[in-house]
Amino acid sequence: MAQADFEHRRAQLLRAHEELIRRPNAPVPESNGWFQRYHHPVLTAAHAPVFWRYDLDPATNPLLMERLGINAAFNVGAMEWNSKVVLMARVEGADRKSFFAVAESASGVDGFRFWDYPVTMPEGAEPETNVYDMRLTAHQDGWIYGLFCAAAAPGDLSSAVAQCGIARTRDLKTWERLDDLRTPSAQQRNCVLHPEFVEGKYAFYTRPQDSFIEAGSGGGIGWGLAKDMEHAVIEQETILDRREYHTINEVKNGLGPAPIKTEKGWLHLAHGVRNTAAGLRYVLYCFLCDLAVPYKVIAKPGGYFLAPEGEERVGDVSNVTFSNGWVRRGDQVFIYYGASDTRTNVATTTVERLLDYVLNTPPDPLRSAACVRQRNALIEKNLRLGGGKA
Repeated sequence: MAQADFEHRRAQLLRAHEELIRRPNAPVPESNGWFQRYHHPVLTAAHAPVFWRYDLDPATNPLLMERLGINAAFNVGAMEWNSKVVLMARVEGADRKSFFAVAESASGVDGFRFWDYPVTMPEGAEPETNVYDMRLTAHQDGWIYGLFCAAAAPGDLSSAVAQCGIARTRDLKTWERLDDLRTPSAQQRNCVLHPEFVEGKYAFYTRPQDSFIEAGSGGGIGWGLAKDMEHAVIEQETILDRREYHTINEVKNGLGPAPIKTEKGWLHLAHGVRNTAAGLRYVLYCFLCDLAVPYKVIAKPGGYFLAPEGEERVGDVSNVTFSNGWVRRGDQVFIYYGASDTRTNVATTTVERLLDYVLNTPPDPLRSAACVRQRNALIEKNLRLGGGKA
């Protein structure tokens, strides 16, 4: 390739990337009143900077071919930082290894741009094969903590182990790696740090599992306390939200981001998994916990809050919505969710709407006959009010 052709191709790549970053993102009205989706994902593999993927030196890459491909950008931690929304993305290379990288936006719904370098995360005492799905918590103690899955397969491809890695930072750039979380459970994924001390200790939401994929006899969203973060040990886990037969979280469930504190209680977003003939289906659901007793669920609507729709259903792991990041700005809430393990989408709502949803939406009666009675009661009420027919 001649030098002029090389420069033309390079300019094309940079221009296309800039157009993607600057593309406006308009809301798509939702009929249920719970939230608004948006037309475009906020992060995709194509959002990764050109200089992450291409060697831009004509001497070593004269044909300007991609050298280090990016496969996906999804399952982001999120927080407000320096008046911007930052997403701690799980970026997956073409080699299937994930790494963390920060993207920021002023609006929270478009314009997300990655920082120049990915996060350099120190390895644990026993180096892990893969790290992913970080939850960010700005804690009462003044640190920003990142809790993530640290996975390895020591000597046997059938014996992968997942544990909760822990790191902390002041600036989201320089990270101090702490000991992995220790609990009574064989494996831990989807662990979240509560933002405040409880009984003078650090409080964790856990997800005990028997194996790397299967919940087995474990499962459910757990709760436990640790005396310190440098060597965090939970002696006893209490399940605060268990799995139930023939529900959205029959196979497994796990907490998403750290909860939002409201006047009515701690507002939670979680994922639930059920099995189908087409494979596992991941959806998001909400519940509310007591302000004074954060592990006590006081309201939990039946069914899912957000499920994959349209293009969101297609990707590396189809039919999946997964969230480990949301941001509150005043009354507005930005929910960031991975769509089919491939891209990151956003939905916006408000604290008012979320509280109305969790407090006034009926719970799951858990039996078909009870569900019919519940629905009939709503129908009868609406017909009495004369609002049931045109």
